[in-house]
Amino acid sequence: MSDRPALSNDPPRQEVASTAARRFTPHGSETFMDVVALEEPLEMRLHGEDAPLTLAVLMRTPGHDRELLLGWLVSEGLLPVEFDLAPDDGNPNVWHLHTPEHSRVAAGARLGVSSSACGVCGTGSIERLAVKAHLPLWTGNPLSPDLILSLPEKLLAAQAGFQATGGLHAAGLFSPAGELLHAFEDVGRHNAVDKVVGRAVQRLPLSNHVLCVSSRAGFEIVQKAVMAGIAVVVTVGAASSLAVETAQTFGVTLCAFTRPDRFTVYSAPERALPGTP
Repeated sequence: MSDRPALSNDPPRQEVASTAARRFTPHGSETFMDVVALEEPLEMRLHGEDAPLTLAVLMRTPGHDRELLLGWLVSEGLLPVEFDLAPDDGNPNVWHLHTPEHSRVAAGARLGVSSSACGVCGTGSIERLAVKAHLPLWTGNPLSPDLILSLPEKLLAAQAGFQATGGLHAAGLFSPAGELLHAFEDVGRHNAVDKVVGRAVQRLPLSNHVLCVSSRAGFEIVQKAVMAGIAVVVTVGAASSLAVETAQTFGVTLCAFTRPDRFTVYSAPERALPGTP
């Protein structure tokens, strides 16, 4: 065991990923290779007398993982006096924490998945991150690009809290015709999505609905859409690599960088760009 060991630099890790995408502009649409921020889960396992316990799964951009985990332990009030924290030999996304204080650390932990945004939002280990839900369905006609372009502005009109404070995210559920059905604000974008889904819970799965979020698209946004059966996600900000991968896996149409005159589609473009193969 080491007494608060000095930090060491992690081996260089890739921070971005390339993915094929389609960009819609007033001049038409084009296919291009886009660069997105890499997002992967990082699991920390606490070892004691029994089987290892997952302390946290942090959705993050790889790199400086030791610092991230030590900072998480500090912020949670769980940093032991004596401990050894080391990466797994075979999986760079898993780290192992050994400490004689394992009982205290386990008792004080808020077990769960912490997103790269904030908060605790999901399951308890990397092996259980695969979403178990019905595939999102879309049985209606494709959405027009103009309708998609209009959604952020319609959502903004319902963001009284943001306009007063500048400090709230918003999520809105739209009909295929672009009608805003429900909108909620929260300091956490994932919380805003949960509120929208909670309001519509009696109608799950939410086939033929569109989720619009005022911020970026991280993994947890697409995960929540899949769990609710939502087939189209529109965000104002960027999409992460894991959000794109999840959308492609489950057939979700993911539109990001949505501006008044353009947006980028990372998956299932046939619902957002009519005539797209």
